[in-house]
Amino acid sequence: MDLRESIKNQTDVALALTKRVLLTEAKSCNSVFSPQSIQVVLGLIAAGSKGATLDQLLSFLKSKSNYELNSFSSELVAVVFSDGSAAGGPRLSFANGVWVDKALSLKHSFKQIVDDVYKAASSNVDFQTKAVEVANEVNAWAEKETNGLIKEVLPSGYVDSSTRLIFANALYFKGVWNEKFDASTTKDHDFYLSNGTSLRVPFMTSKKKQFARAFDGFKVLGLPYVQGEDKRQFSMYLFLPDAKDGLPALTEKVGSESEFLDQHIPRQQVEVGDFWIPKFKISFGFEATKTLNGLGLVLPFSGEGDLTEMVESSVGQNLYVSSIFHKSFIEVNEEGTEAAAASAGVIKLRSLAVFEKIDFVADHPFLFIIRENITGMVMFIGHVLDPSQTN
Repeated sequence: MDLRESIKNQTDVALALTKRVLLTEAKSCNSVFSPQSIQVVLGLIAAGSKGATLDQLLSFLKSKSNYELNSFSSELVAVVFSDGSAAGGPRLSFANGVWVDKALSLKHSFKQIVDDVYKAASSNVDFQTKAVEVANEVNAWAEKETNGLIKEVLPSGYVDSSTRLIFANALYFKGVWNEKFDASTTKDHDFYLSNGTSLRVPFMTSKKKQFARAFDGFKVLGLPYVQGEDKRQFSMYLFLPDAKDGLPALTEKVGSESEFLDQHIPRQQVEVGDFWIPKFKISFGFEATKTLNGLGLVLPFSGEGDLTEMVESSVGQNLYVSSIFHKSFIEVNEEGTEAAAASAGVIKLRSLAVFEKIDFVADHPFLFIIRENITGMVMFIGHVLDPSQTN
């Protein structure tokens, strides 16, 4: 399977996950998260699984085998997530980390995947007497890898003496708009909340042509970032329902229709009439286990899963994933976008078209996506319910 086909499958997984997160965990608040960050942690868990547990993970991640999943992950790190700042493009950081209890050693085959495929830094630590210190170490790592934006991916109290491994992923993105907004034209306007009230927030505007398109019931705006010499093309897309209370229905649509994004990306610049985009800043975190269970991924978390390919010990028979934590941040202003995400999986011991002039006024709740356009890889997804709130 080629990279594009794999990414198409991963995007379907990402959008199904998005629908679940935005309509449950983030139903009443602003949100941003990186499906890819969560999928990387699940890929690491899959590499250490076998039997029905591996089958369920592969089915969820839409991969035929661990080999296919590992090949995809390796190519992804090299092609999509390499830093582009030296070539004039967005600054990118994509890092993986593994922490394993010092009483255990990783199986050679698993260690090879950790090192060669995921390029993960692995550390031997003492969970049994220094669990709090290890949690602090993971949090410090995530903060460093996300340029200080993710302060505490692991909440207090979730790492304890029964913890045996932690897998973590951190993603950082900073891009400058291809056409910056003029800060002197930013003005306060009404933003209409889903409860029918409104508030005044700063909106950005421009008279230049925009990548925009109107569809039945919603409009889509594309805001490209400055492209580097490596030719990757990153953009933010805003999906704005026509109805002021139309976001839940649009989220359902985005997360249910295969290849939805490819079919609804504006590819031509058009003249715009009224054009206003709110500035926003969002920090959002959640524990993903319940969300993943609801999508049918149960065995790794059940205590009955088979995670025996991770460590050289009979202890492996009693390992299970106790939690997967995810935290993200995004800021959108006149200059561009800064965004970051981190995910950590804690593994414990059991029992232990028509191109005409259009208006685009994002004055009510909308969905946003940051995507690399050549490959189609989705990096961040979220929604804005109230631009005045940072969560």
